[in-house]
Amino acid sequence: MAATGGEGGLLPDRHPTGDFFVCDVFGASPKDDLGTMEHPIFSLSTRPDRRILSYAHNGVEVSVTPSVRGRATIHDKDILIYCISQLVAALNAGRAISRTLTLRAHDLLVATNRDTSGDAYTRLKEAFERLAGTRITTNLQTGGVETTSGFGLIEAWEIRRRSRGGRMISVSVTLSDWLFRAVQSKSVLTLSRDYFRLRKPLERRIYELARKHCGRQPEWKIGLATLHKKAGSAAPIRVFRAAMRRMAAENHLPDYAMVESDGDLYHFTRRGPIPETISAQALSPDTLDAARALWPGADVYALEAEWRAAGPRGKAERTGDRAFLAWVEQRRAAD
Repeated sequence: MAATGGEGGLLPDRHPTGDFFVCDVFGASPKDDLGTMEHPIFSLSTRPDRRILSYAHNGVEVSVTPSVRGRATIHDKDILIYCISQLVAALNAGRAISRTLTLRAHDLLVATNRDTSGDAYTRLKEAFERLAGTRITTNLQTGGVETTSGFGLIEAWEIRRRSRGGRMISVSVTLSDWLFRAVQSKSVLTLSRDYFRLRKPLERRIYELARKHCGRQPEWKIGLATLHKKAGSAAPIRVFRAAMRRMAAENHLPDYAMVESDGDLYHFTRRGPIPETISAQALSPDTLDAARALWPGADVYALEAEWRAAGPRGKAERTGDRAFLAWVEQRRAAD
């Protein structure tokens, strides 16, 4: 038997296999986390965006500070979607997961519909730099106590290359606790694979908003001003309106048809069957609004993640909305 420690023996195994997760689930369905689908974390600009974003909606405040490389873009988010998809697929298969993932750059590029040229690998490195450099600060009130927390989208990354040719062998990524908790609680939704075929950043953002807010409902209505805010667009409202009208006319969003109606309203309807969700049943927007009324200033998506992480709920799975609101009341009383 091999020695495991002590003088003359092997050093302790400081990095056991369980500390890492190897991305090896081929064909995993694309998954996105509810938090970044709701809040405009990612830049929609095609140029380096070095502005600090301050966003407040329904009592939740979010500040996003870029690095000198610029704020992470919605195309950079493909990396996170791939990682989340791999982790959720592993969870569903009963495998152990961790915050640190090892992946093949080629698999990531193929899964997210990118070319695999040398330039694509260079752009991937730049995306990692923006993701690691973008910092998020949230300022929430719970039970009359204000809590401020800050974190990055990813905590660390590492690229291994061949000494000759410079081609990437593998990439290691450590997700933030925030994103990893979303995976553990399965606070994620399935995306259409055609999401990665959308060229324009605004199209991707509008799709994920429609996917998030329609949930298991057949339709969703929203005013232009609110949509402009939730999208995180830096364009003037008139430019945003023109872009939305072009998008409605082109009508190529995956899963959803979008039409403009009187009063600057946009109406989203599902094109076909509602896709499966990771959660037993997505909470309705009305339920989330009711939760905000029950606990003003709280981040309802963080509460939802905590609720889902609590484990099986039996009948509560079939009456999720009522069970969630009852849990919120109990949770606030105990805070």
